[in-house]
Amino acid sequence: MKGIILAGGSGTRLHPLTKVASKQLLPVYNQPMIYFPLQTLLKAGIKDILIIVAPDHSGDFVNLLGSGKQFGCRFAYEVQDKPEGLAQAFLIGEDFIGKDDVAMILGDNIFTHDFAPAVKSFKKGARVFVKKVPDLKRFGVVEFDQGGKVVSIEEKPEKPKSNFAQTGFYIYDKHVVEHVRNLKPSKRGELEIVDLANIYLKKGQLQAEEVTGEWIDAGTFESLYKASTVVRENDLGMDLNDTPRIQVEIKGVKKTLQM
Repeated sequence: MKGIILAGGSGTRLHPLTKVASKQLLPVYNQPMIYFPLQTLLKAGIKDILIIVAPDHSGDFVNLLGSGKQFGCRFAYEVQDKPEGLAQAFLIGEDFIGKDDVAMILGDNIFTHDFAPAVKSFKKGARVFVKKVPDLKRFGVVEFDQGGKVVSIEEKPEKPKSNFAQTGFYIYDKHVVEHVRNLKPSKRGELEIVDLANIYLKKGQLQAEEVTGEWIDAGTFESLYKASTVVRENDLGMDLNDTPRIQVEIKGVKKTLQM
């Protein structure tokens, strides 16, 4: 499976900081924000990664991340000239995806959840990941039936039908580009990630899984501050040599192992 980190956009909610730097390069405690979605993909066993960036700061990402060799993976880069919805990432990455399955993570999302089992067990269709949150009107809301099967997904609903929000990690099969090509832009002119999920839902090929631990969408000042606190208190991120670390628990004792 291949991976995509979507790190484009203008980061308007973090102005004036993002007038001079990409949001995904801002510090989260002692590390650039993009290190955290990168670590999430690496921990899941994904080593072939496309990084989609905005044109103004594309060189900064290359200077920071390079080819991926120091992280034990391989990077490709694409420029998102104009942000037109999260699902646009799959059109931008069409050549990179090829005929493979793909996992995408948003460049401002920080997880402590381990996605490796979901990546390894994925066969076909689509899989989204949800978390209970209090401010549902900011997210896509996933509704389940009594058996835990997905019934509907709505983008920023006025009257949410559940308390589960769709997070910024997604897995799709090799047909994802074909499905995105069939999407029509929403009223705000974007290719919506919720509309993509609904294509798979209508085909009976959509699964949803609840994430455990922390999930932070670090796109506001308050959430960026929270992210720094969580990272500091839980010793998350890369080590000083830019080597990914994994928190493991052995007989009740937590240890940090290098990959």
